[in-house]
Amino acid sequence: MEHGSIERDIHVDASPEVVFEVVSRPEHIREWWSDDARFEPVAGAPGELMWCDAETGETMTAALAVVEVDPPKRFSFRWCFTGADRSGPALLVTFDLAPAGAGTRIRMTETGFREMGWEIAALEEQYRDHESGWDHYIPALGAYVARPVLTA
Repeated sequence: MEHGSIERDIHVDASPEVVFEVVSRPEHIREWWSDDARFEPVAGAPGELMWCDAETGETMTAALAVVEVDPPKRFSFRWCFTGADRSGPALLVTFDLAPAGAGTRIRMTETGFREMGWEIAALEEQYRDHESGWDHYIPALGAYVARPVLTA
């Protein structure tokens, strides 16, 4: 199996402008992906995504760094850094948005798995974990974008 990238496509009935806000603003990301998000949607800005384990109450924090902000077409960031200070290899997540009929086609791509330097077992585990995560969160993104308050 190739562990180079994960891609997910979804069509939503909202404009690229609305979708861009949803994938690039912490207040929206908290609604469909992480339990908390802290960053400025500005290229080069550092930030964090946080998830709370409902069973243990423990919080997992992932550092991120915004890479590209091109409204309403593209938003990307790096995360899962190997170095504690946002250094070393990191995964790159890109949301590409394109008008499609009355809505938007969202393509999420996550790359960089092979470059992380993980042993093959860890690479396979991380890849499967991220695949499973995006299989859950991309539909959650679609459902959140479809909320009448956002599309009005």
